[in-house]
Amino acid sequence: MLTTDPFSSEHLPQMKKLLLFIFSTVAFTLRLAAQDQPNVILMIADDIGFSDLGSYGSEIETPNLDKLAYGGLRFTQFYNMAKCETTRSALHTGRFLKGKHIENAIPFSTLMANSGYYTAMVGKEHFTSWVPARCFAVNAFHDSFVFYKINSFFVRPETGQFEYPFRLNGIRIDPEDMDVHQKPLFKTDVMTNYALSYIDKANDNNQPFFLYLPFHVAHYPLQARPEDIAKYRGKYKIGWDVLREQRLKRQKEMGLVPADTVLSPPEANINKFRGPYRGNIYKYRPWDSVDEAEQDELDLEQSVFAAMIDRMDQNIGRIVQKLEDIKERDNTLILFFTDNGSCPYDSNVDFAVPPGPAEGYRTLSAAWALVGDTPFRYFKQYGHEGGTHTHLIANWPSTINPGLNHDMAHLTDIYPTMLELAGTEYPDTLDGKPTPTLDGESMVPLFKGESRAEPDIIISGFTDRFRMVRVGDWKIVKVNGDDWELYNLKNDPTELNDLANQNPTKLKELEKAYLDYQKT
Repeated sequence: MLTTDPFSSEHLPQMKKLLLFIFSTVAFTLRLAAQDQPNVILMIADDIGFSDLGSYGSEIETPNLDKLAYGGLRFTQFYNMAKCETTRSALHTGRFLKGKHIENAIPFSTLMANSGYYTAMVGKEHFTSWVPARCFAVNAFHDSFVFYKINSFFVRPETGQFEYPFRLNGIRIDPEDMDVHQKPLFKTDVMTNYALSYIDKANDNNQPFFLYLPFHVAHYPLQARPEDIAKYRGKYKIGWDVLREQRLKRQKEMGLVPADTVLSPPEANINKFRGPYRGNIYKYRPWDSVDEAEQDELDLEQSVFAAMIDRMDQNIGRIVQKLEDIKERDNTLILFFTDNGSCPYDSNVDFAVPPGPAEGYRTLSAAWALVGDTPFRYFKQYGHEGGTHTHLIANWPSTINPGLNHDMAHLTDIYPTMLELAGTEYPDTLDGKPTPTLDGESMVPLFKGESRAEPDIIISGFTDRFRMVRVGDWKIVKVNGDDWELYNLKNDPTELNDLANQNPTKLKELEKAYLDYQKT
């Protein structure tokens, strides 16, 4: 199990092999002509709820993402793995959970590279312990500028650096050596600087490219540039209760949720392993019961959160503009989703310092997190819809027609999607040993306006204590290790009516589907 920096000498590869992995058991990869291979940019946000984008009901200003959303597909039933490391593990291995032959998992970026793509990663890297070392960026991409797990957005003054250092192609790089441009250094901006340089590199080499861009926004700590915070200051004094109603109203008008959708109850975090530790701040209270001084503090908290998303959107605009400048926009598929629902957990370091500056290390209150997850129940880690159901935007001007897509999809579908786009196949073996079975199916038919078969099963939730299993309209889910709950999501999308006692046969059917999956 990795308990320290995964880039220590123990985990560093035999570096500088230009082609990342060549599999002797694969005779040849199937290739499309270079002009038929689209560029792909895969962006992942962090701890942003289903409703935190303008195109999904938010008041937060996300014009660049909204343009991508309204000009492409907005998925309404897209699932993740409910937590940072579980989502990333599933993405790069193609598996919901650890299974047979997982030690032979091959990252799809490697297979894309073998099919002629230039591959690059910029951003957060975080895996569960079962993910093999070949999936780490330094092994899986031609170029990478990454950090492991979590670090601040500004340089922390007491350390002079980030908690987990950045690595440029596996070698530590300090803030003073980074491509900063705008001071003070702000991580989202710097990440984009490197992403743009990698796009230029691919363009100069006349290669199709795959750019993986896992932004850290809007994971704690709550830090943002002052000019971005100022745009939102005071707008959140209407409170979380009114905001949830407003967002749900917009979602219904947009057709994102059924017209009869009812808001989930205003629950607080009940995960005994993750707080609450400091009293009322992490328990839901009606907004009108909060005194004026605290309302102002909470307005600042949500304003910083909004500012972080706003800054990410500004940087996404820079990337889209780069594609237009090099005349690659039409042939570039952009995907954007979030690794899990909003985060309600108390990881505050010092309440004496407010959210916003580099000196602060603050986290979002549970009631604001619930706004992000509108209209769903619960949060990050949970298998309930608030933890595992987030947005997905797919924009590809040459191929995708604008609209909503209501098909069920899961982030494990991205792996086979990338292989189809690259014109390559998944190998049955690695060095003569079986590779793990992929759980997803390509989404390319959906991008082309065609249909595909409904997934046999969808699994999510962080650990078995929060596991969820969905088959068709039916779903079973646990809360912190309690008994299975059962919901019909077609009739009850916000999980208000537990049918476990009324329909034990259906519950057993889904439980068996889960047990059968665990054998694969």
